[in-house]
Amino acid sequence: MDERRWKRAVVTGGAGFIGSHLCERLLAEGCEVACVDNLATGSRANVAHLEAHPGFRFVEGDVSRPDTLAGIPGRVGLVLHLACPASPADYLRLPIETLDVGSIGTRAALELAHRDDARFLLASTSEVYGDPLEHPQHEQYWGNVNPIGPRSVYDESKRFAEALVTAFRRTHGTDTSIVRIFNTYGPRMRAGDGRAVPTFIRQALDGEPLTVAGDGSQTRSLTYVDDTIDGIVALAASGRPGPVNIGGGEETTMLDLARRIVDLTGSASTVRFVDRPADDPARRRPDTTKAHRELGWEPHVGCEEGLKRTVEWFARSALP
Repeated sequence: MDERRWKRAVVTGGAGFIGSHLCERLLAEGCEVACVDNLATGSRANVAHLEAHPGFRFVEGDVSRPDTLAGIPGRVGLVLHLACPASPADYLRLPIETLDVGSIGTRAALELAHRDDARFLLASTSEVYGDPLEHPQHEQYWGNVNPIGPRSVYDESKRFAEALVTAFRRTHGTDTSIVRIFNTYGPRMRAGDGRAVPTFIRQALDGEPLTVAGDGSQTRSLTYVDDTIDGIVALAASGRPGPVNIGGGEETTMLDLARRIVDLTGSASTVRFVDRPADDPARRRPDTTKAHRELGWEPHVGCEEGLKRTVEWFARSALP
């Protein structure tokens, strides 16, 4: 990591699940961090352990409001734009806000990076591939997205953000990069955020049936949060524009995931099948050839170990 250039960084969405882990990593690398979050889906508790660090500053504000990032004092060397509701439960509850942060918020973050000649990284998503017709998904694949479907507020927000980042690079020469993050899990996920891993763990720990959508045959490729952070930092440090897929190589069905979590928790929970959401992708697995070739990145935490760590964290968090 270039500590001289990255003396100061801004992380939007820094009090979220992935954002808080990224703030932690940057501070450990000797970088001062301004964590910007409006707490719509993030939590101050996620960064509470960082508040006493002399290099950490929390800024409560909405990046879609132009004055929020414009008020960041001093010169920054790195802008990491992670702000955005990321779970279906959140972006369906906050559809306009999700579109705003992908458009107005991305523009504001890019303006800050351009102002200070800083490196910029957009946290995009595997959702830009939609319900993919190619498998595994490589970065050259354009995707199969329903632009007016229920998931479109998130999908199109990120697709527009990628287009805006690319336009800034081509038009202004801004030093930008795009990472496409696949299904990441780990400590600090919200139990009620609606995504499969925290939902299954919470249900198993509470002895409730695990609600598997459809017949459970749809797949995801899970990535433990430490591996995702490694990929983000490696791309930021590389100077490459991306997009680059960062995701796990182990593809698992949702039914198998539910059964693994029941085993890991020692729960007596059963599985209950529920209706599958509209436009829910049938298969998802990244082609990470580019990440390995250009960044030297590959995941190190296997699914079994990562799920075990996550279950242990949720169990501790549930204690009175």
